[in-house]
Amino acid sequence: MPQILIDRERCKGCLQCVQACPQGVLALGRAFNTKGYAVAEVVAPRRCLGCRLCCIACPDVAVEMRVAGTLYHYFTY
Repeated sequence: MPQILIDRERCKGCLQCVQACPQGVLALGRAFNTKGYAVAEVVAPRRCLGCRLCCIACPDVAVEMRVAGTLYHYFTY
């Protein structure tokens, strides 16, 4: 089962990952990071297909995914 990892300090709550997800796995959470941004969170992990569209859509490289123990990195900034 895919596991979505969100770096709370990098996330700026832009909702690009939420809009990119075809299954509605992500949503804007109620928690804030130290910069004052509301951060995205995983709300329905069992519906995740592992398509990685959330990782690709994130402009801040705050979303990563593990599938069967493999961590996928898309950008290395």
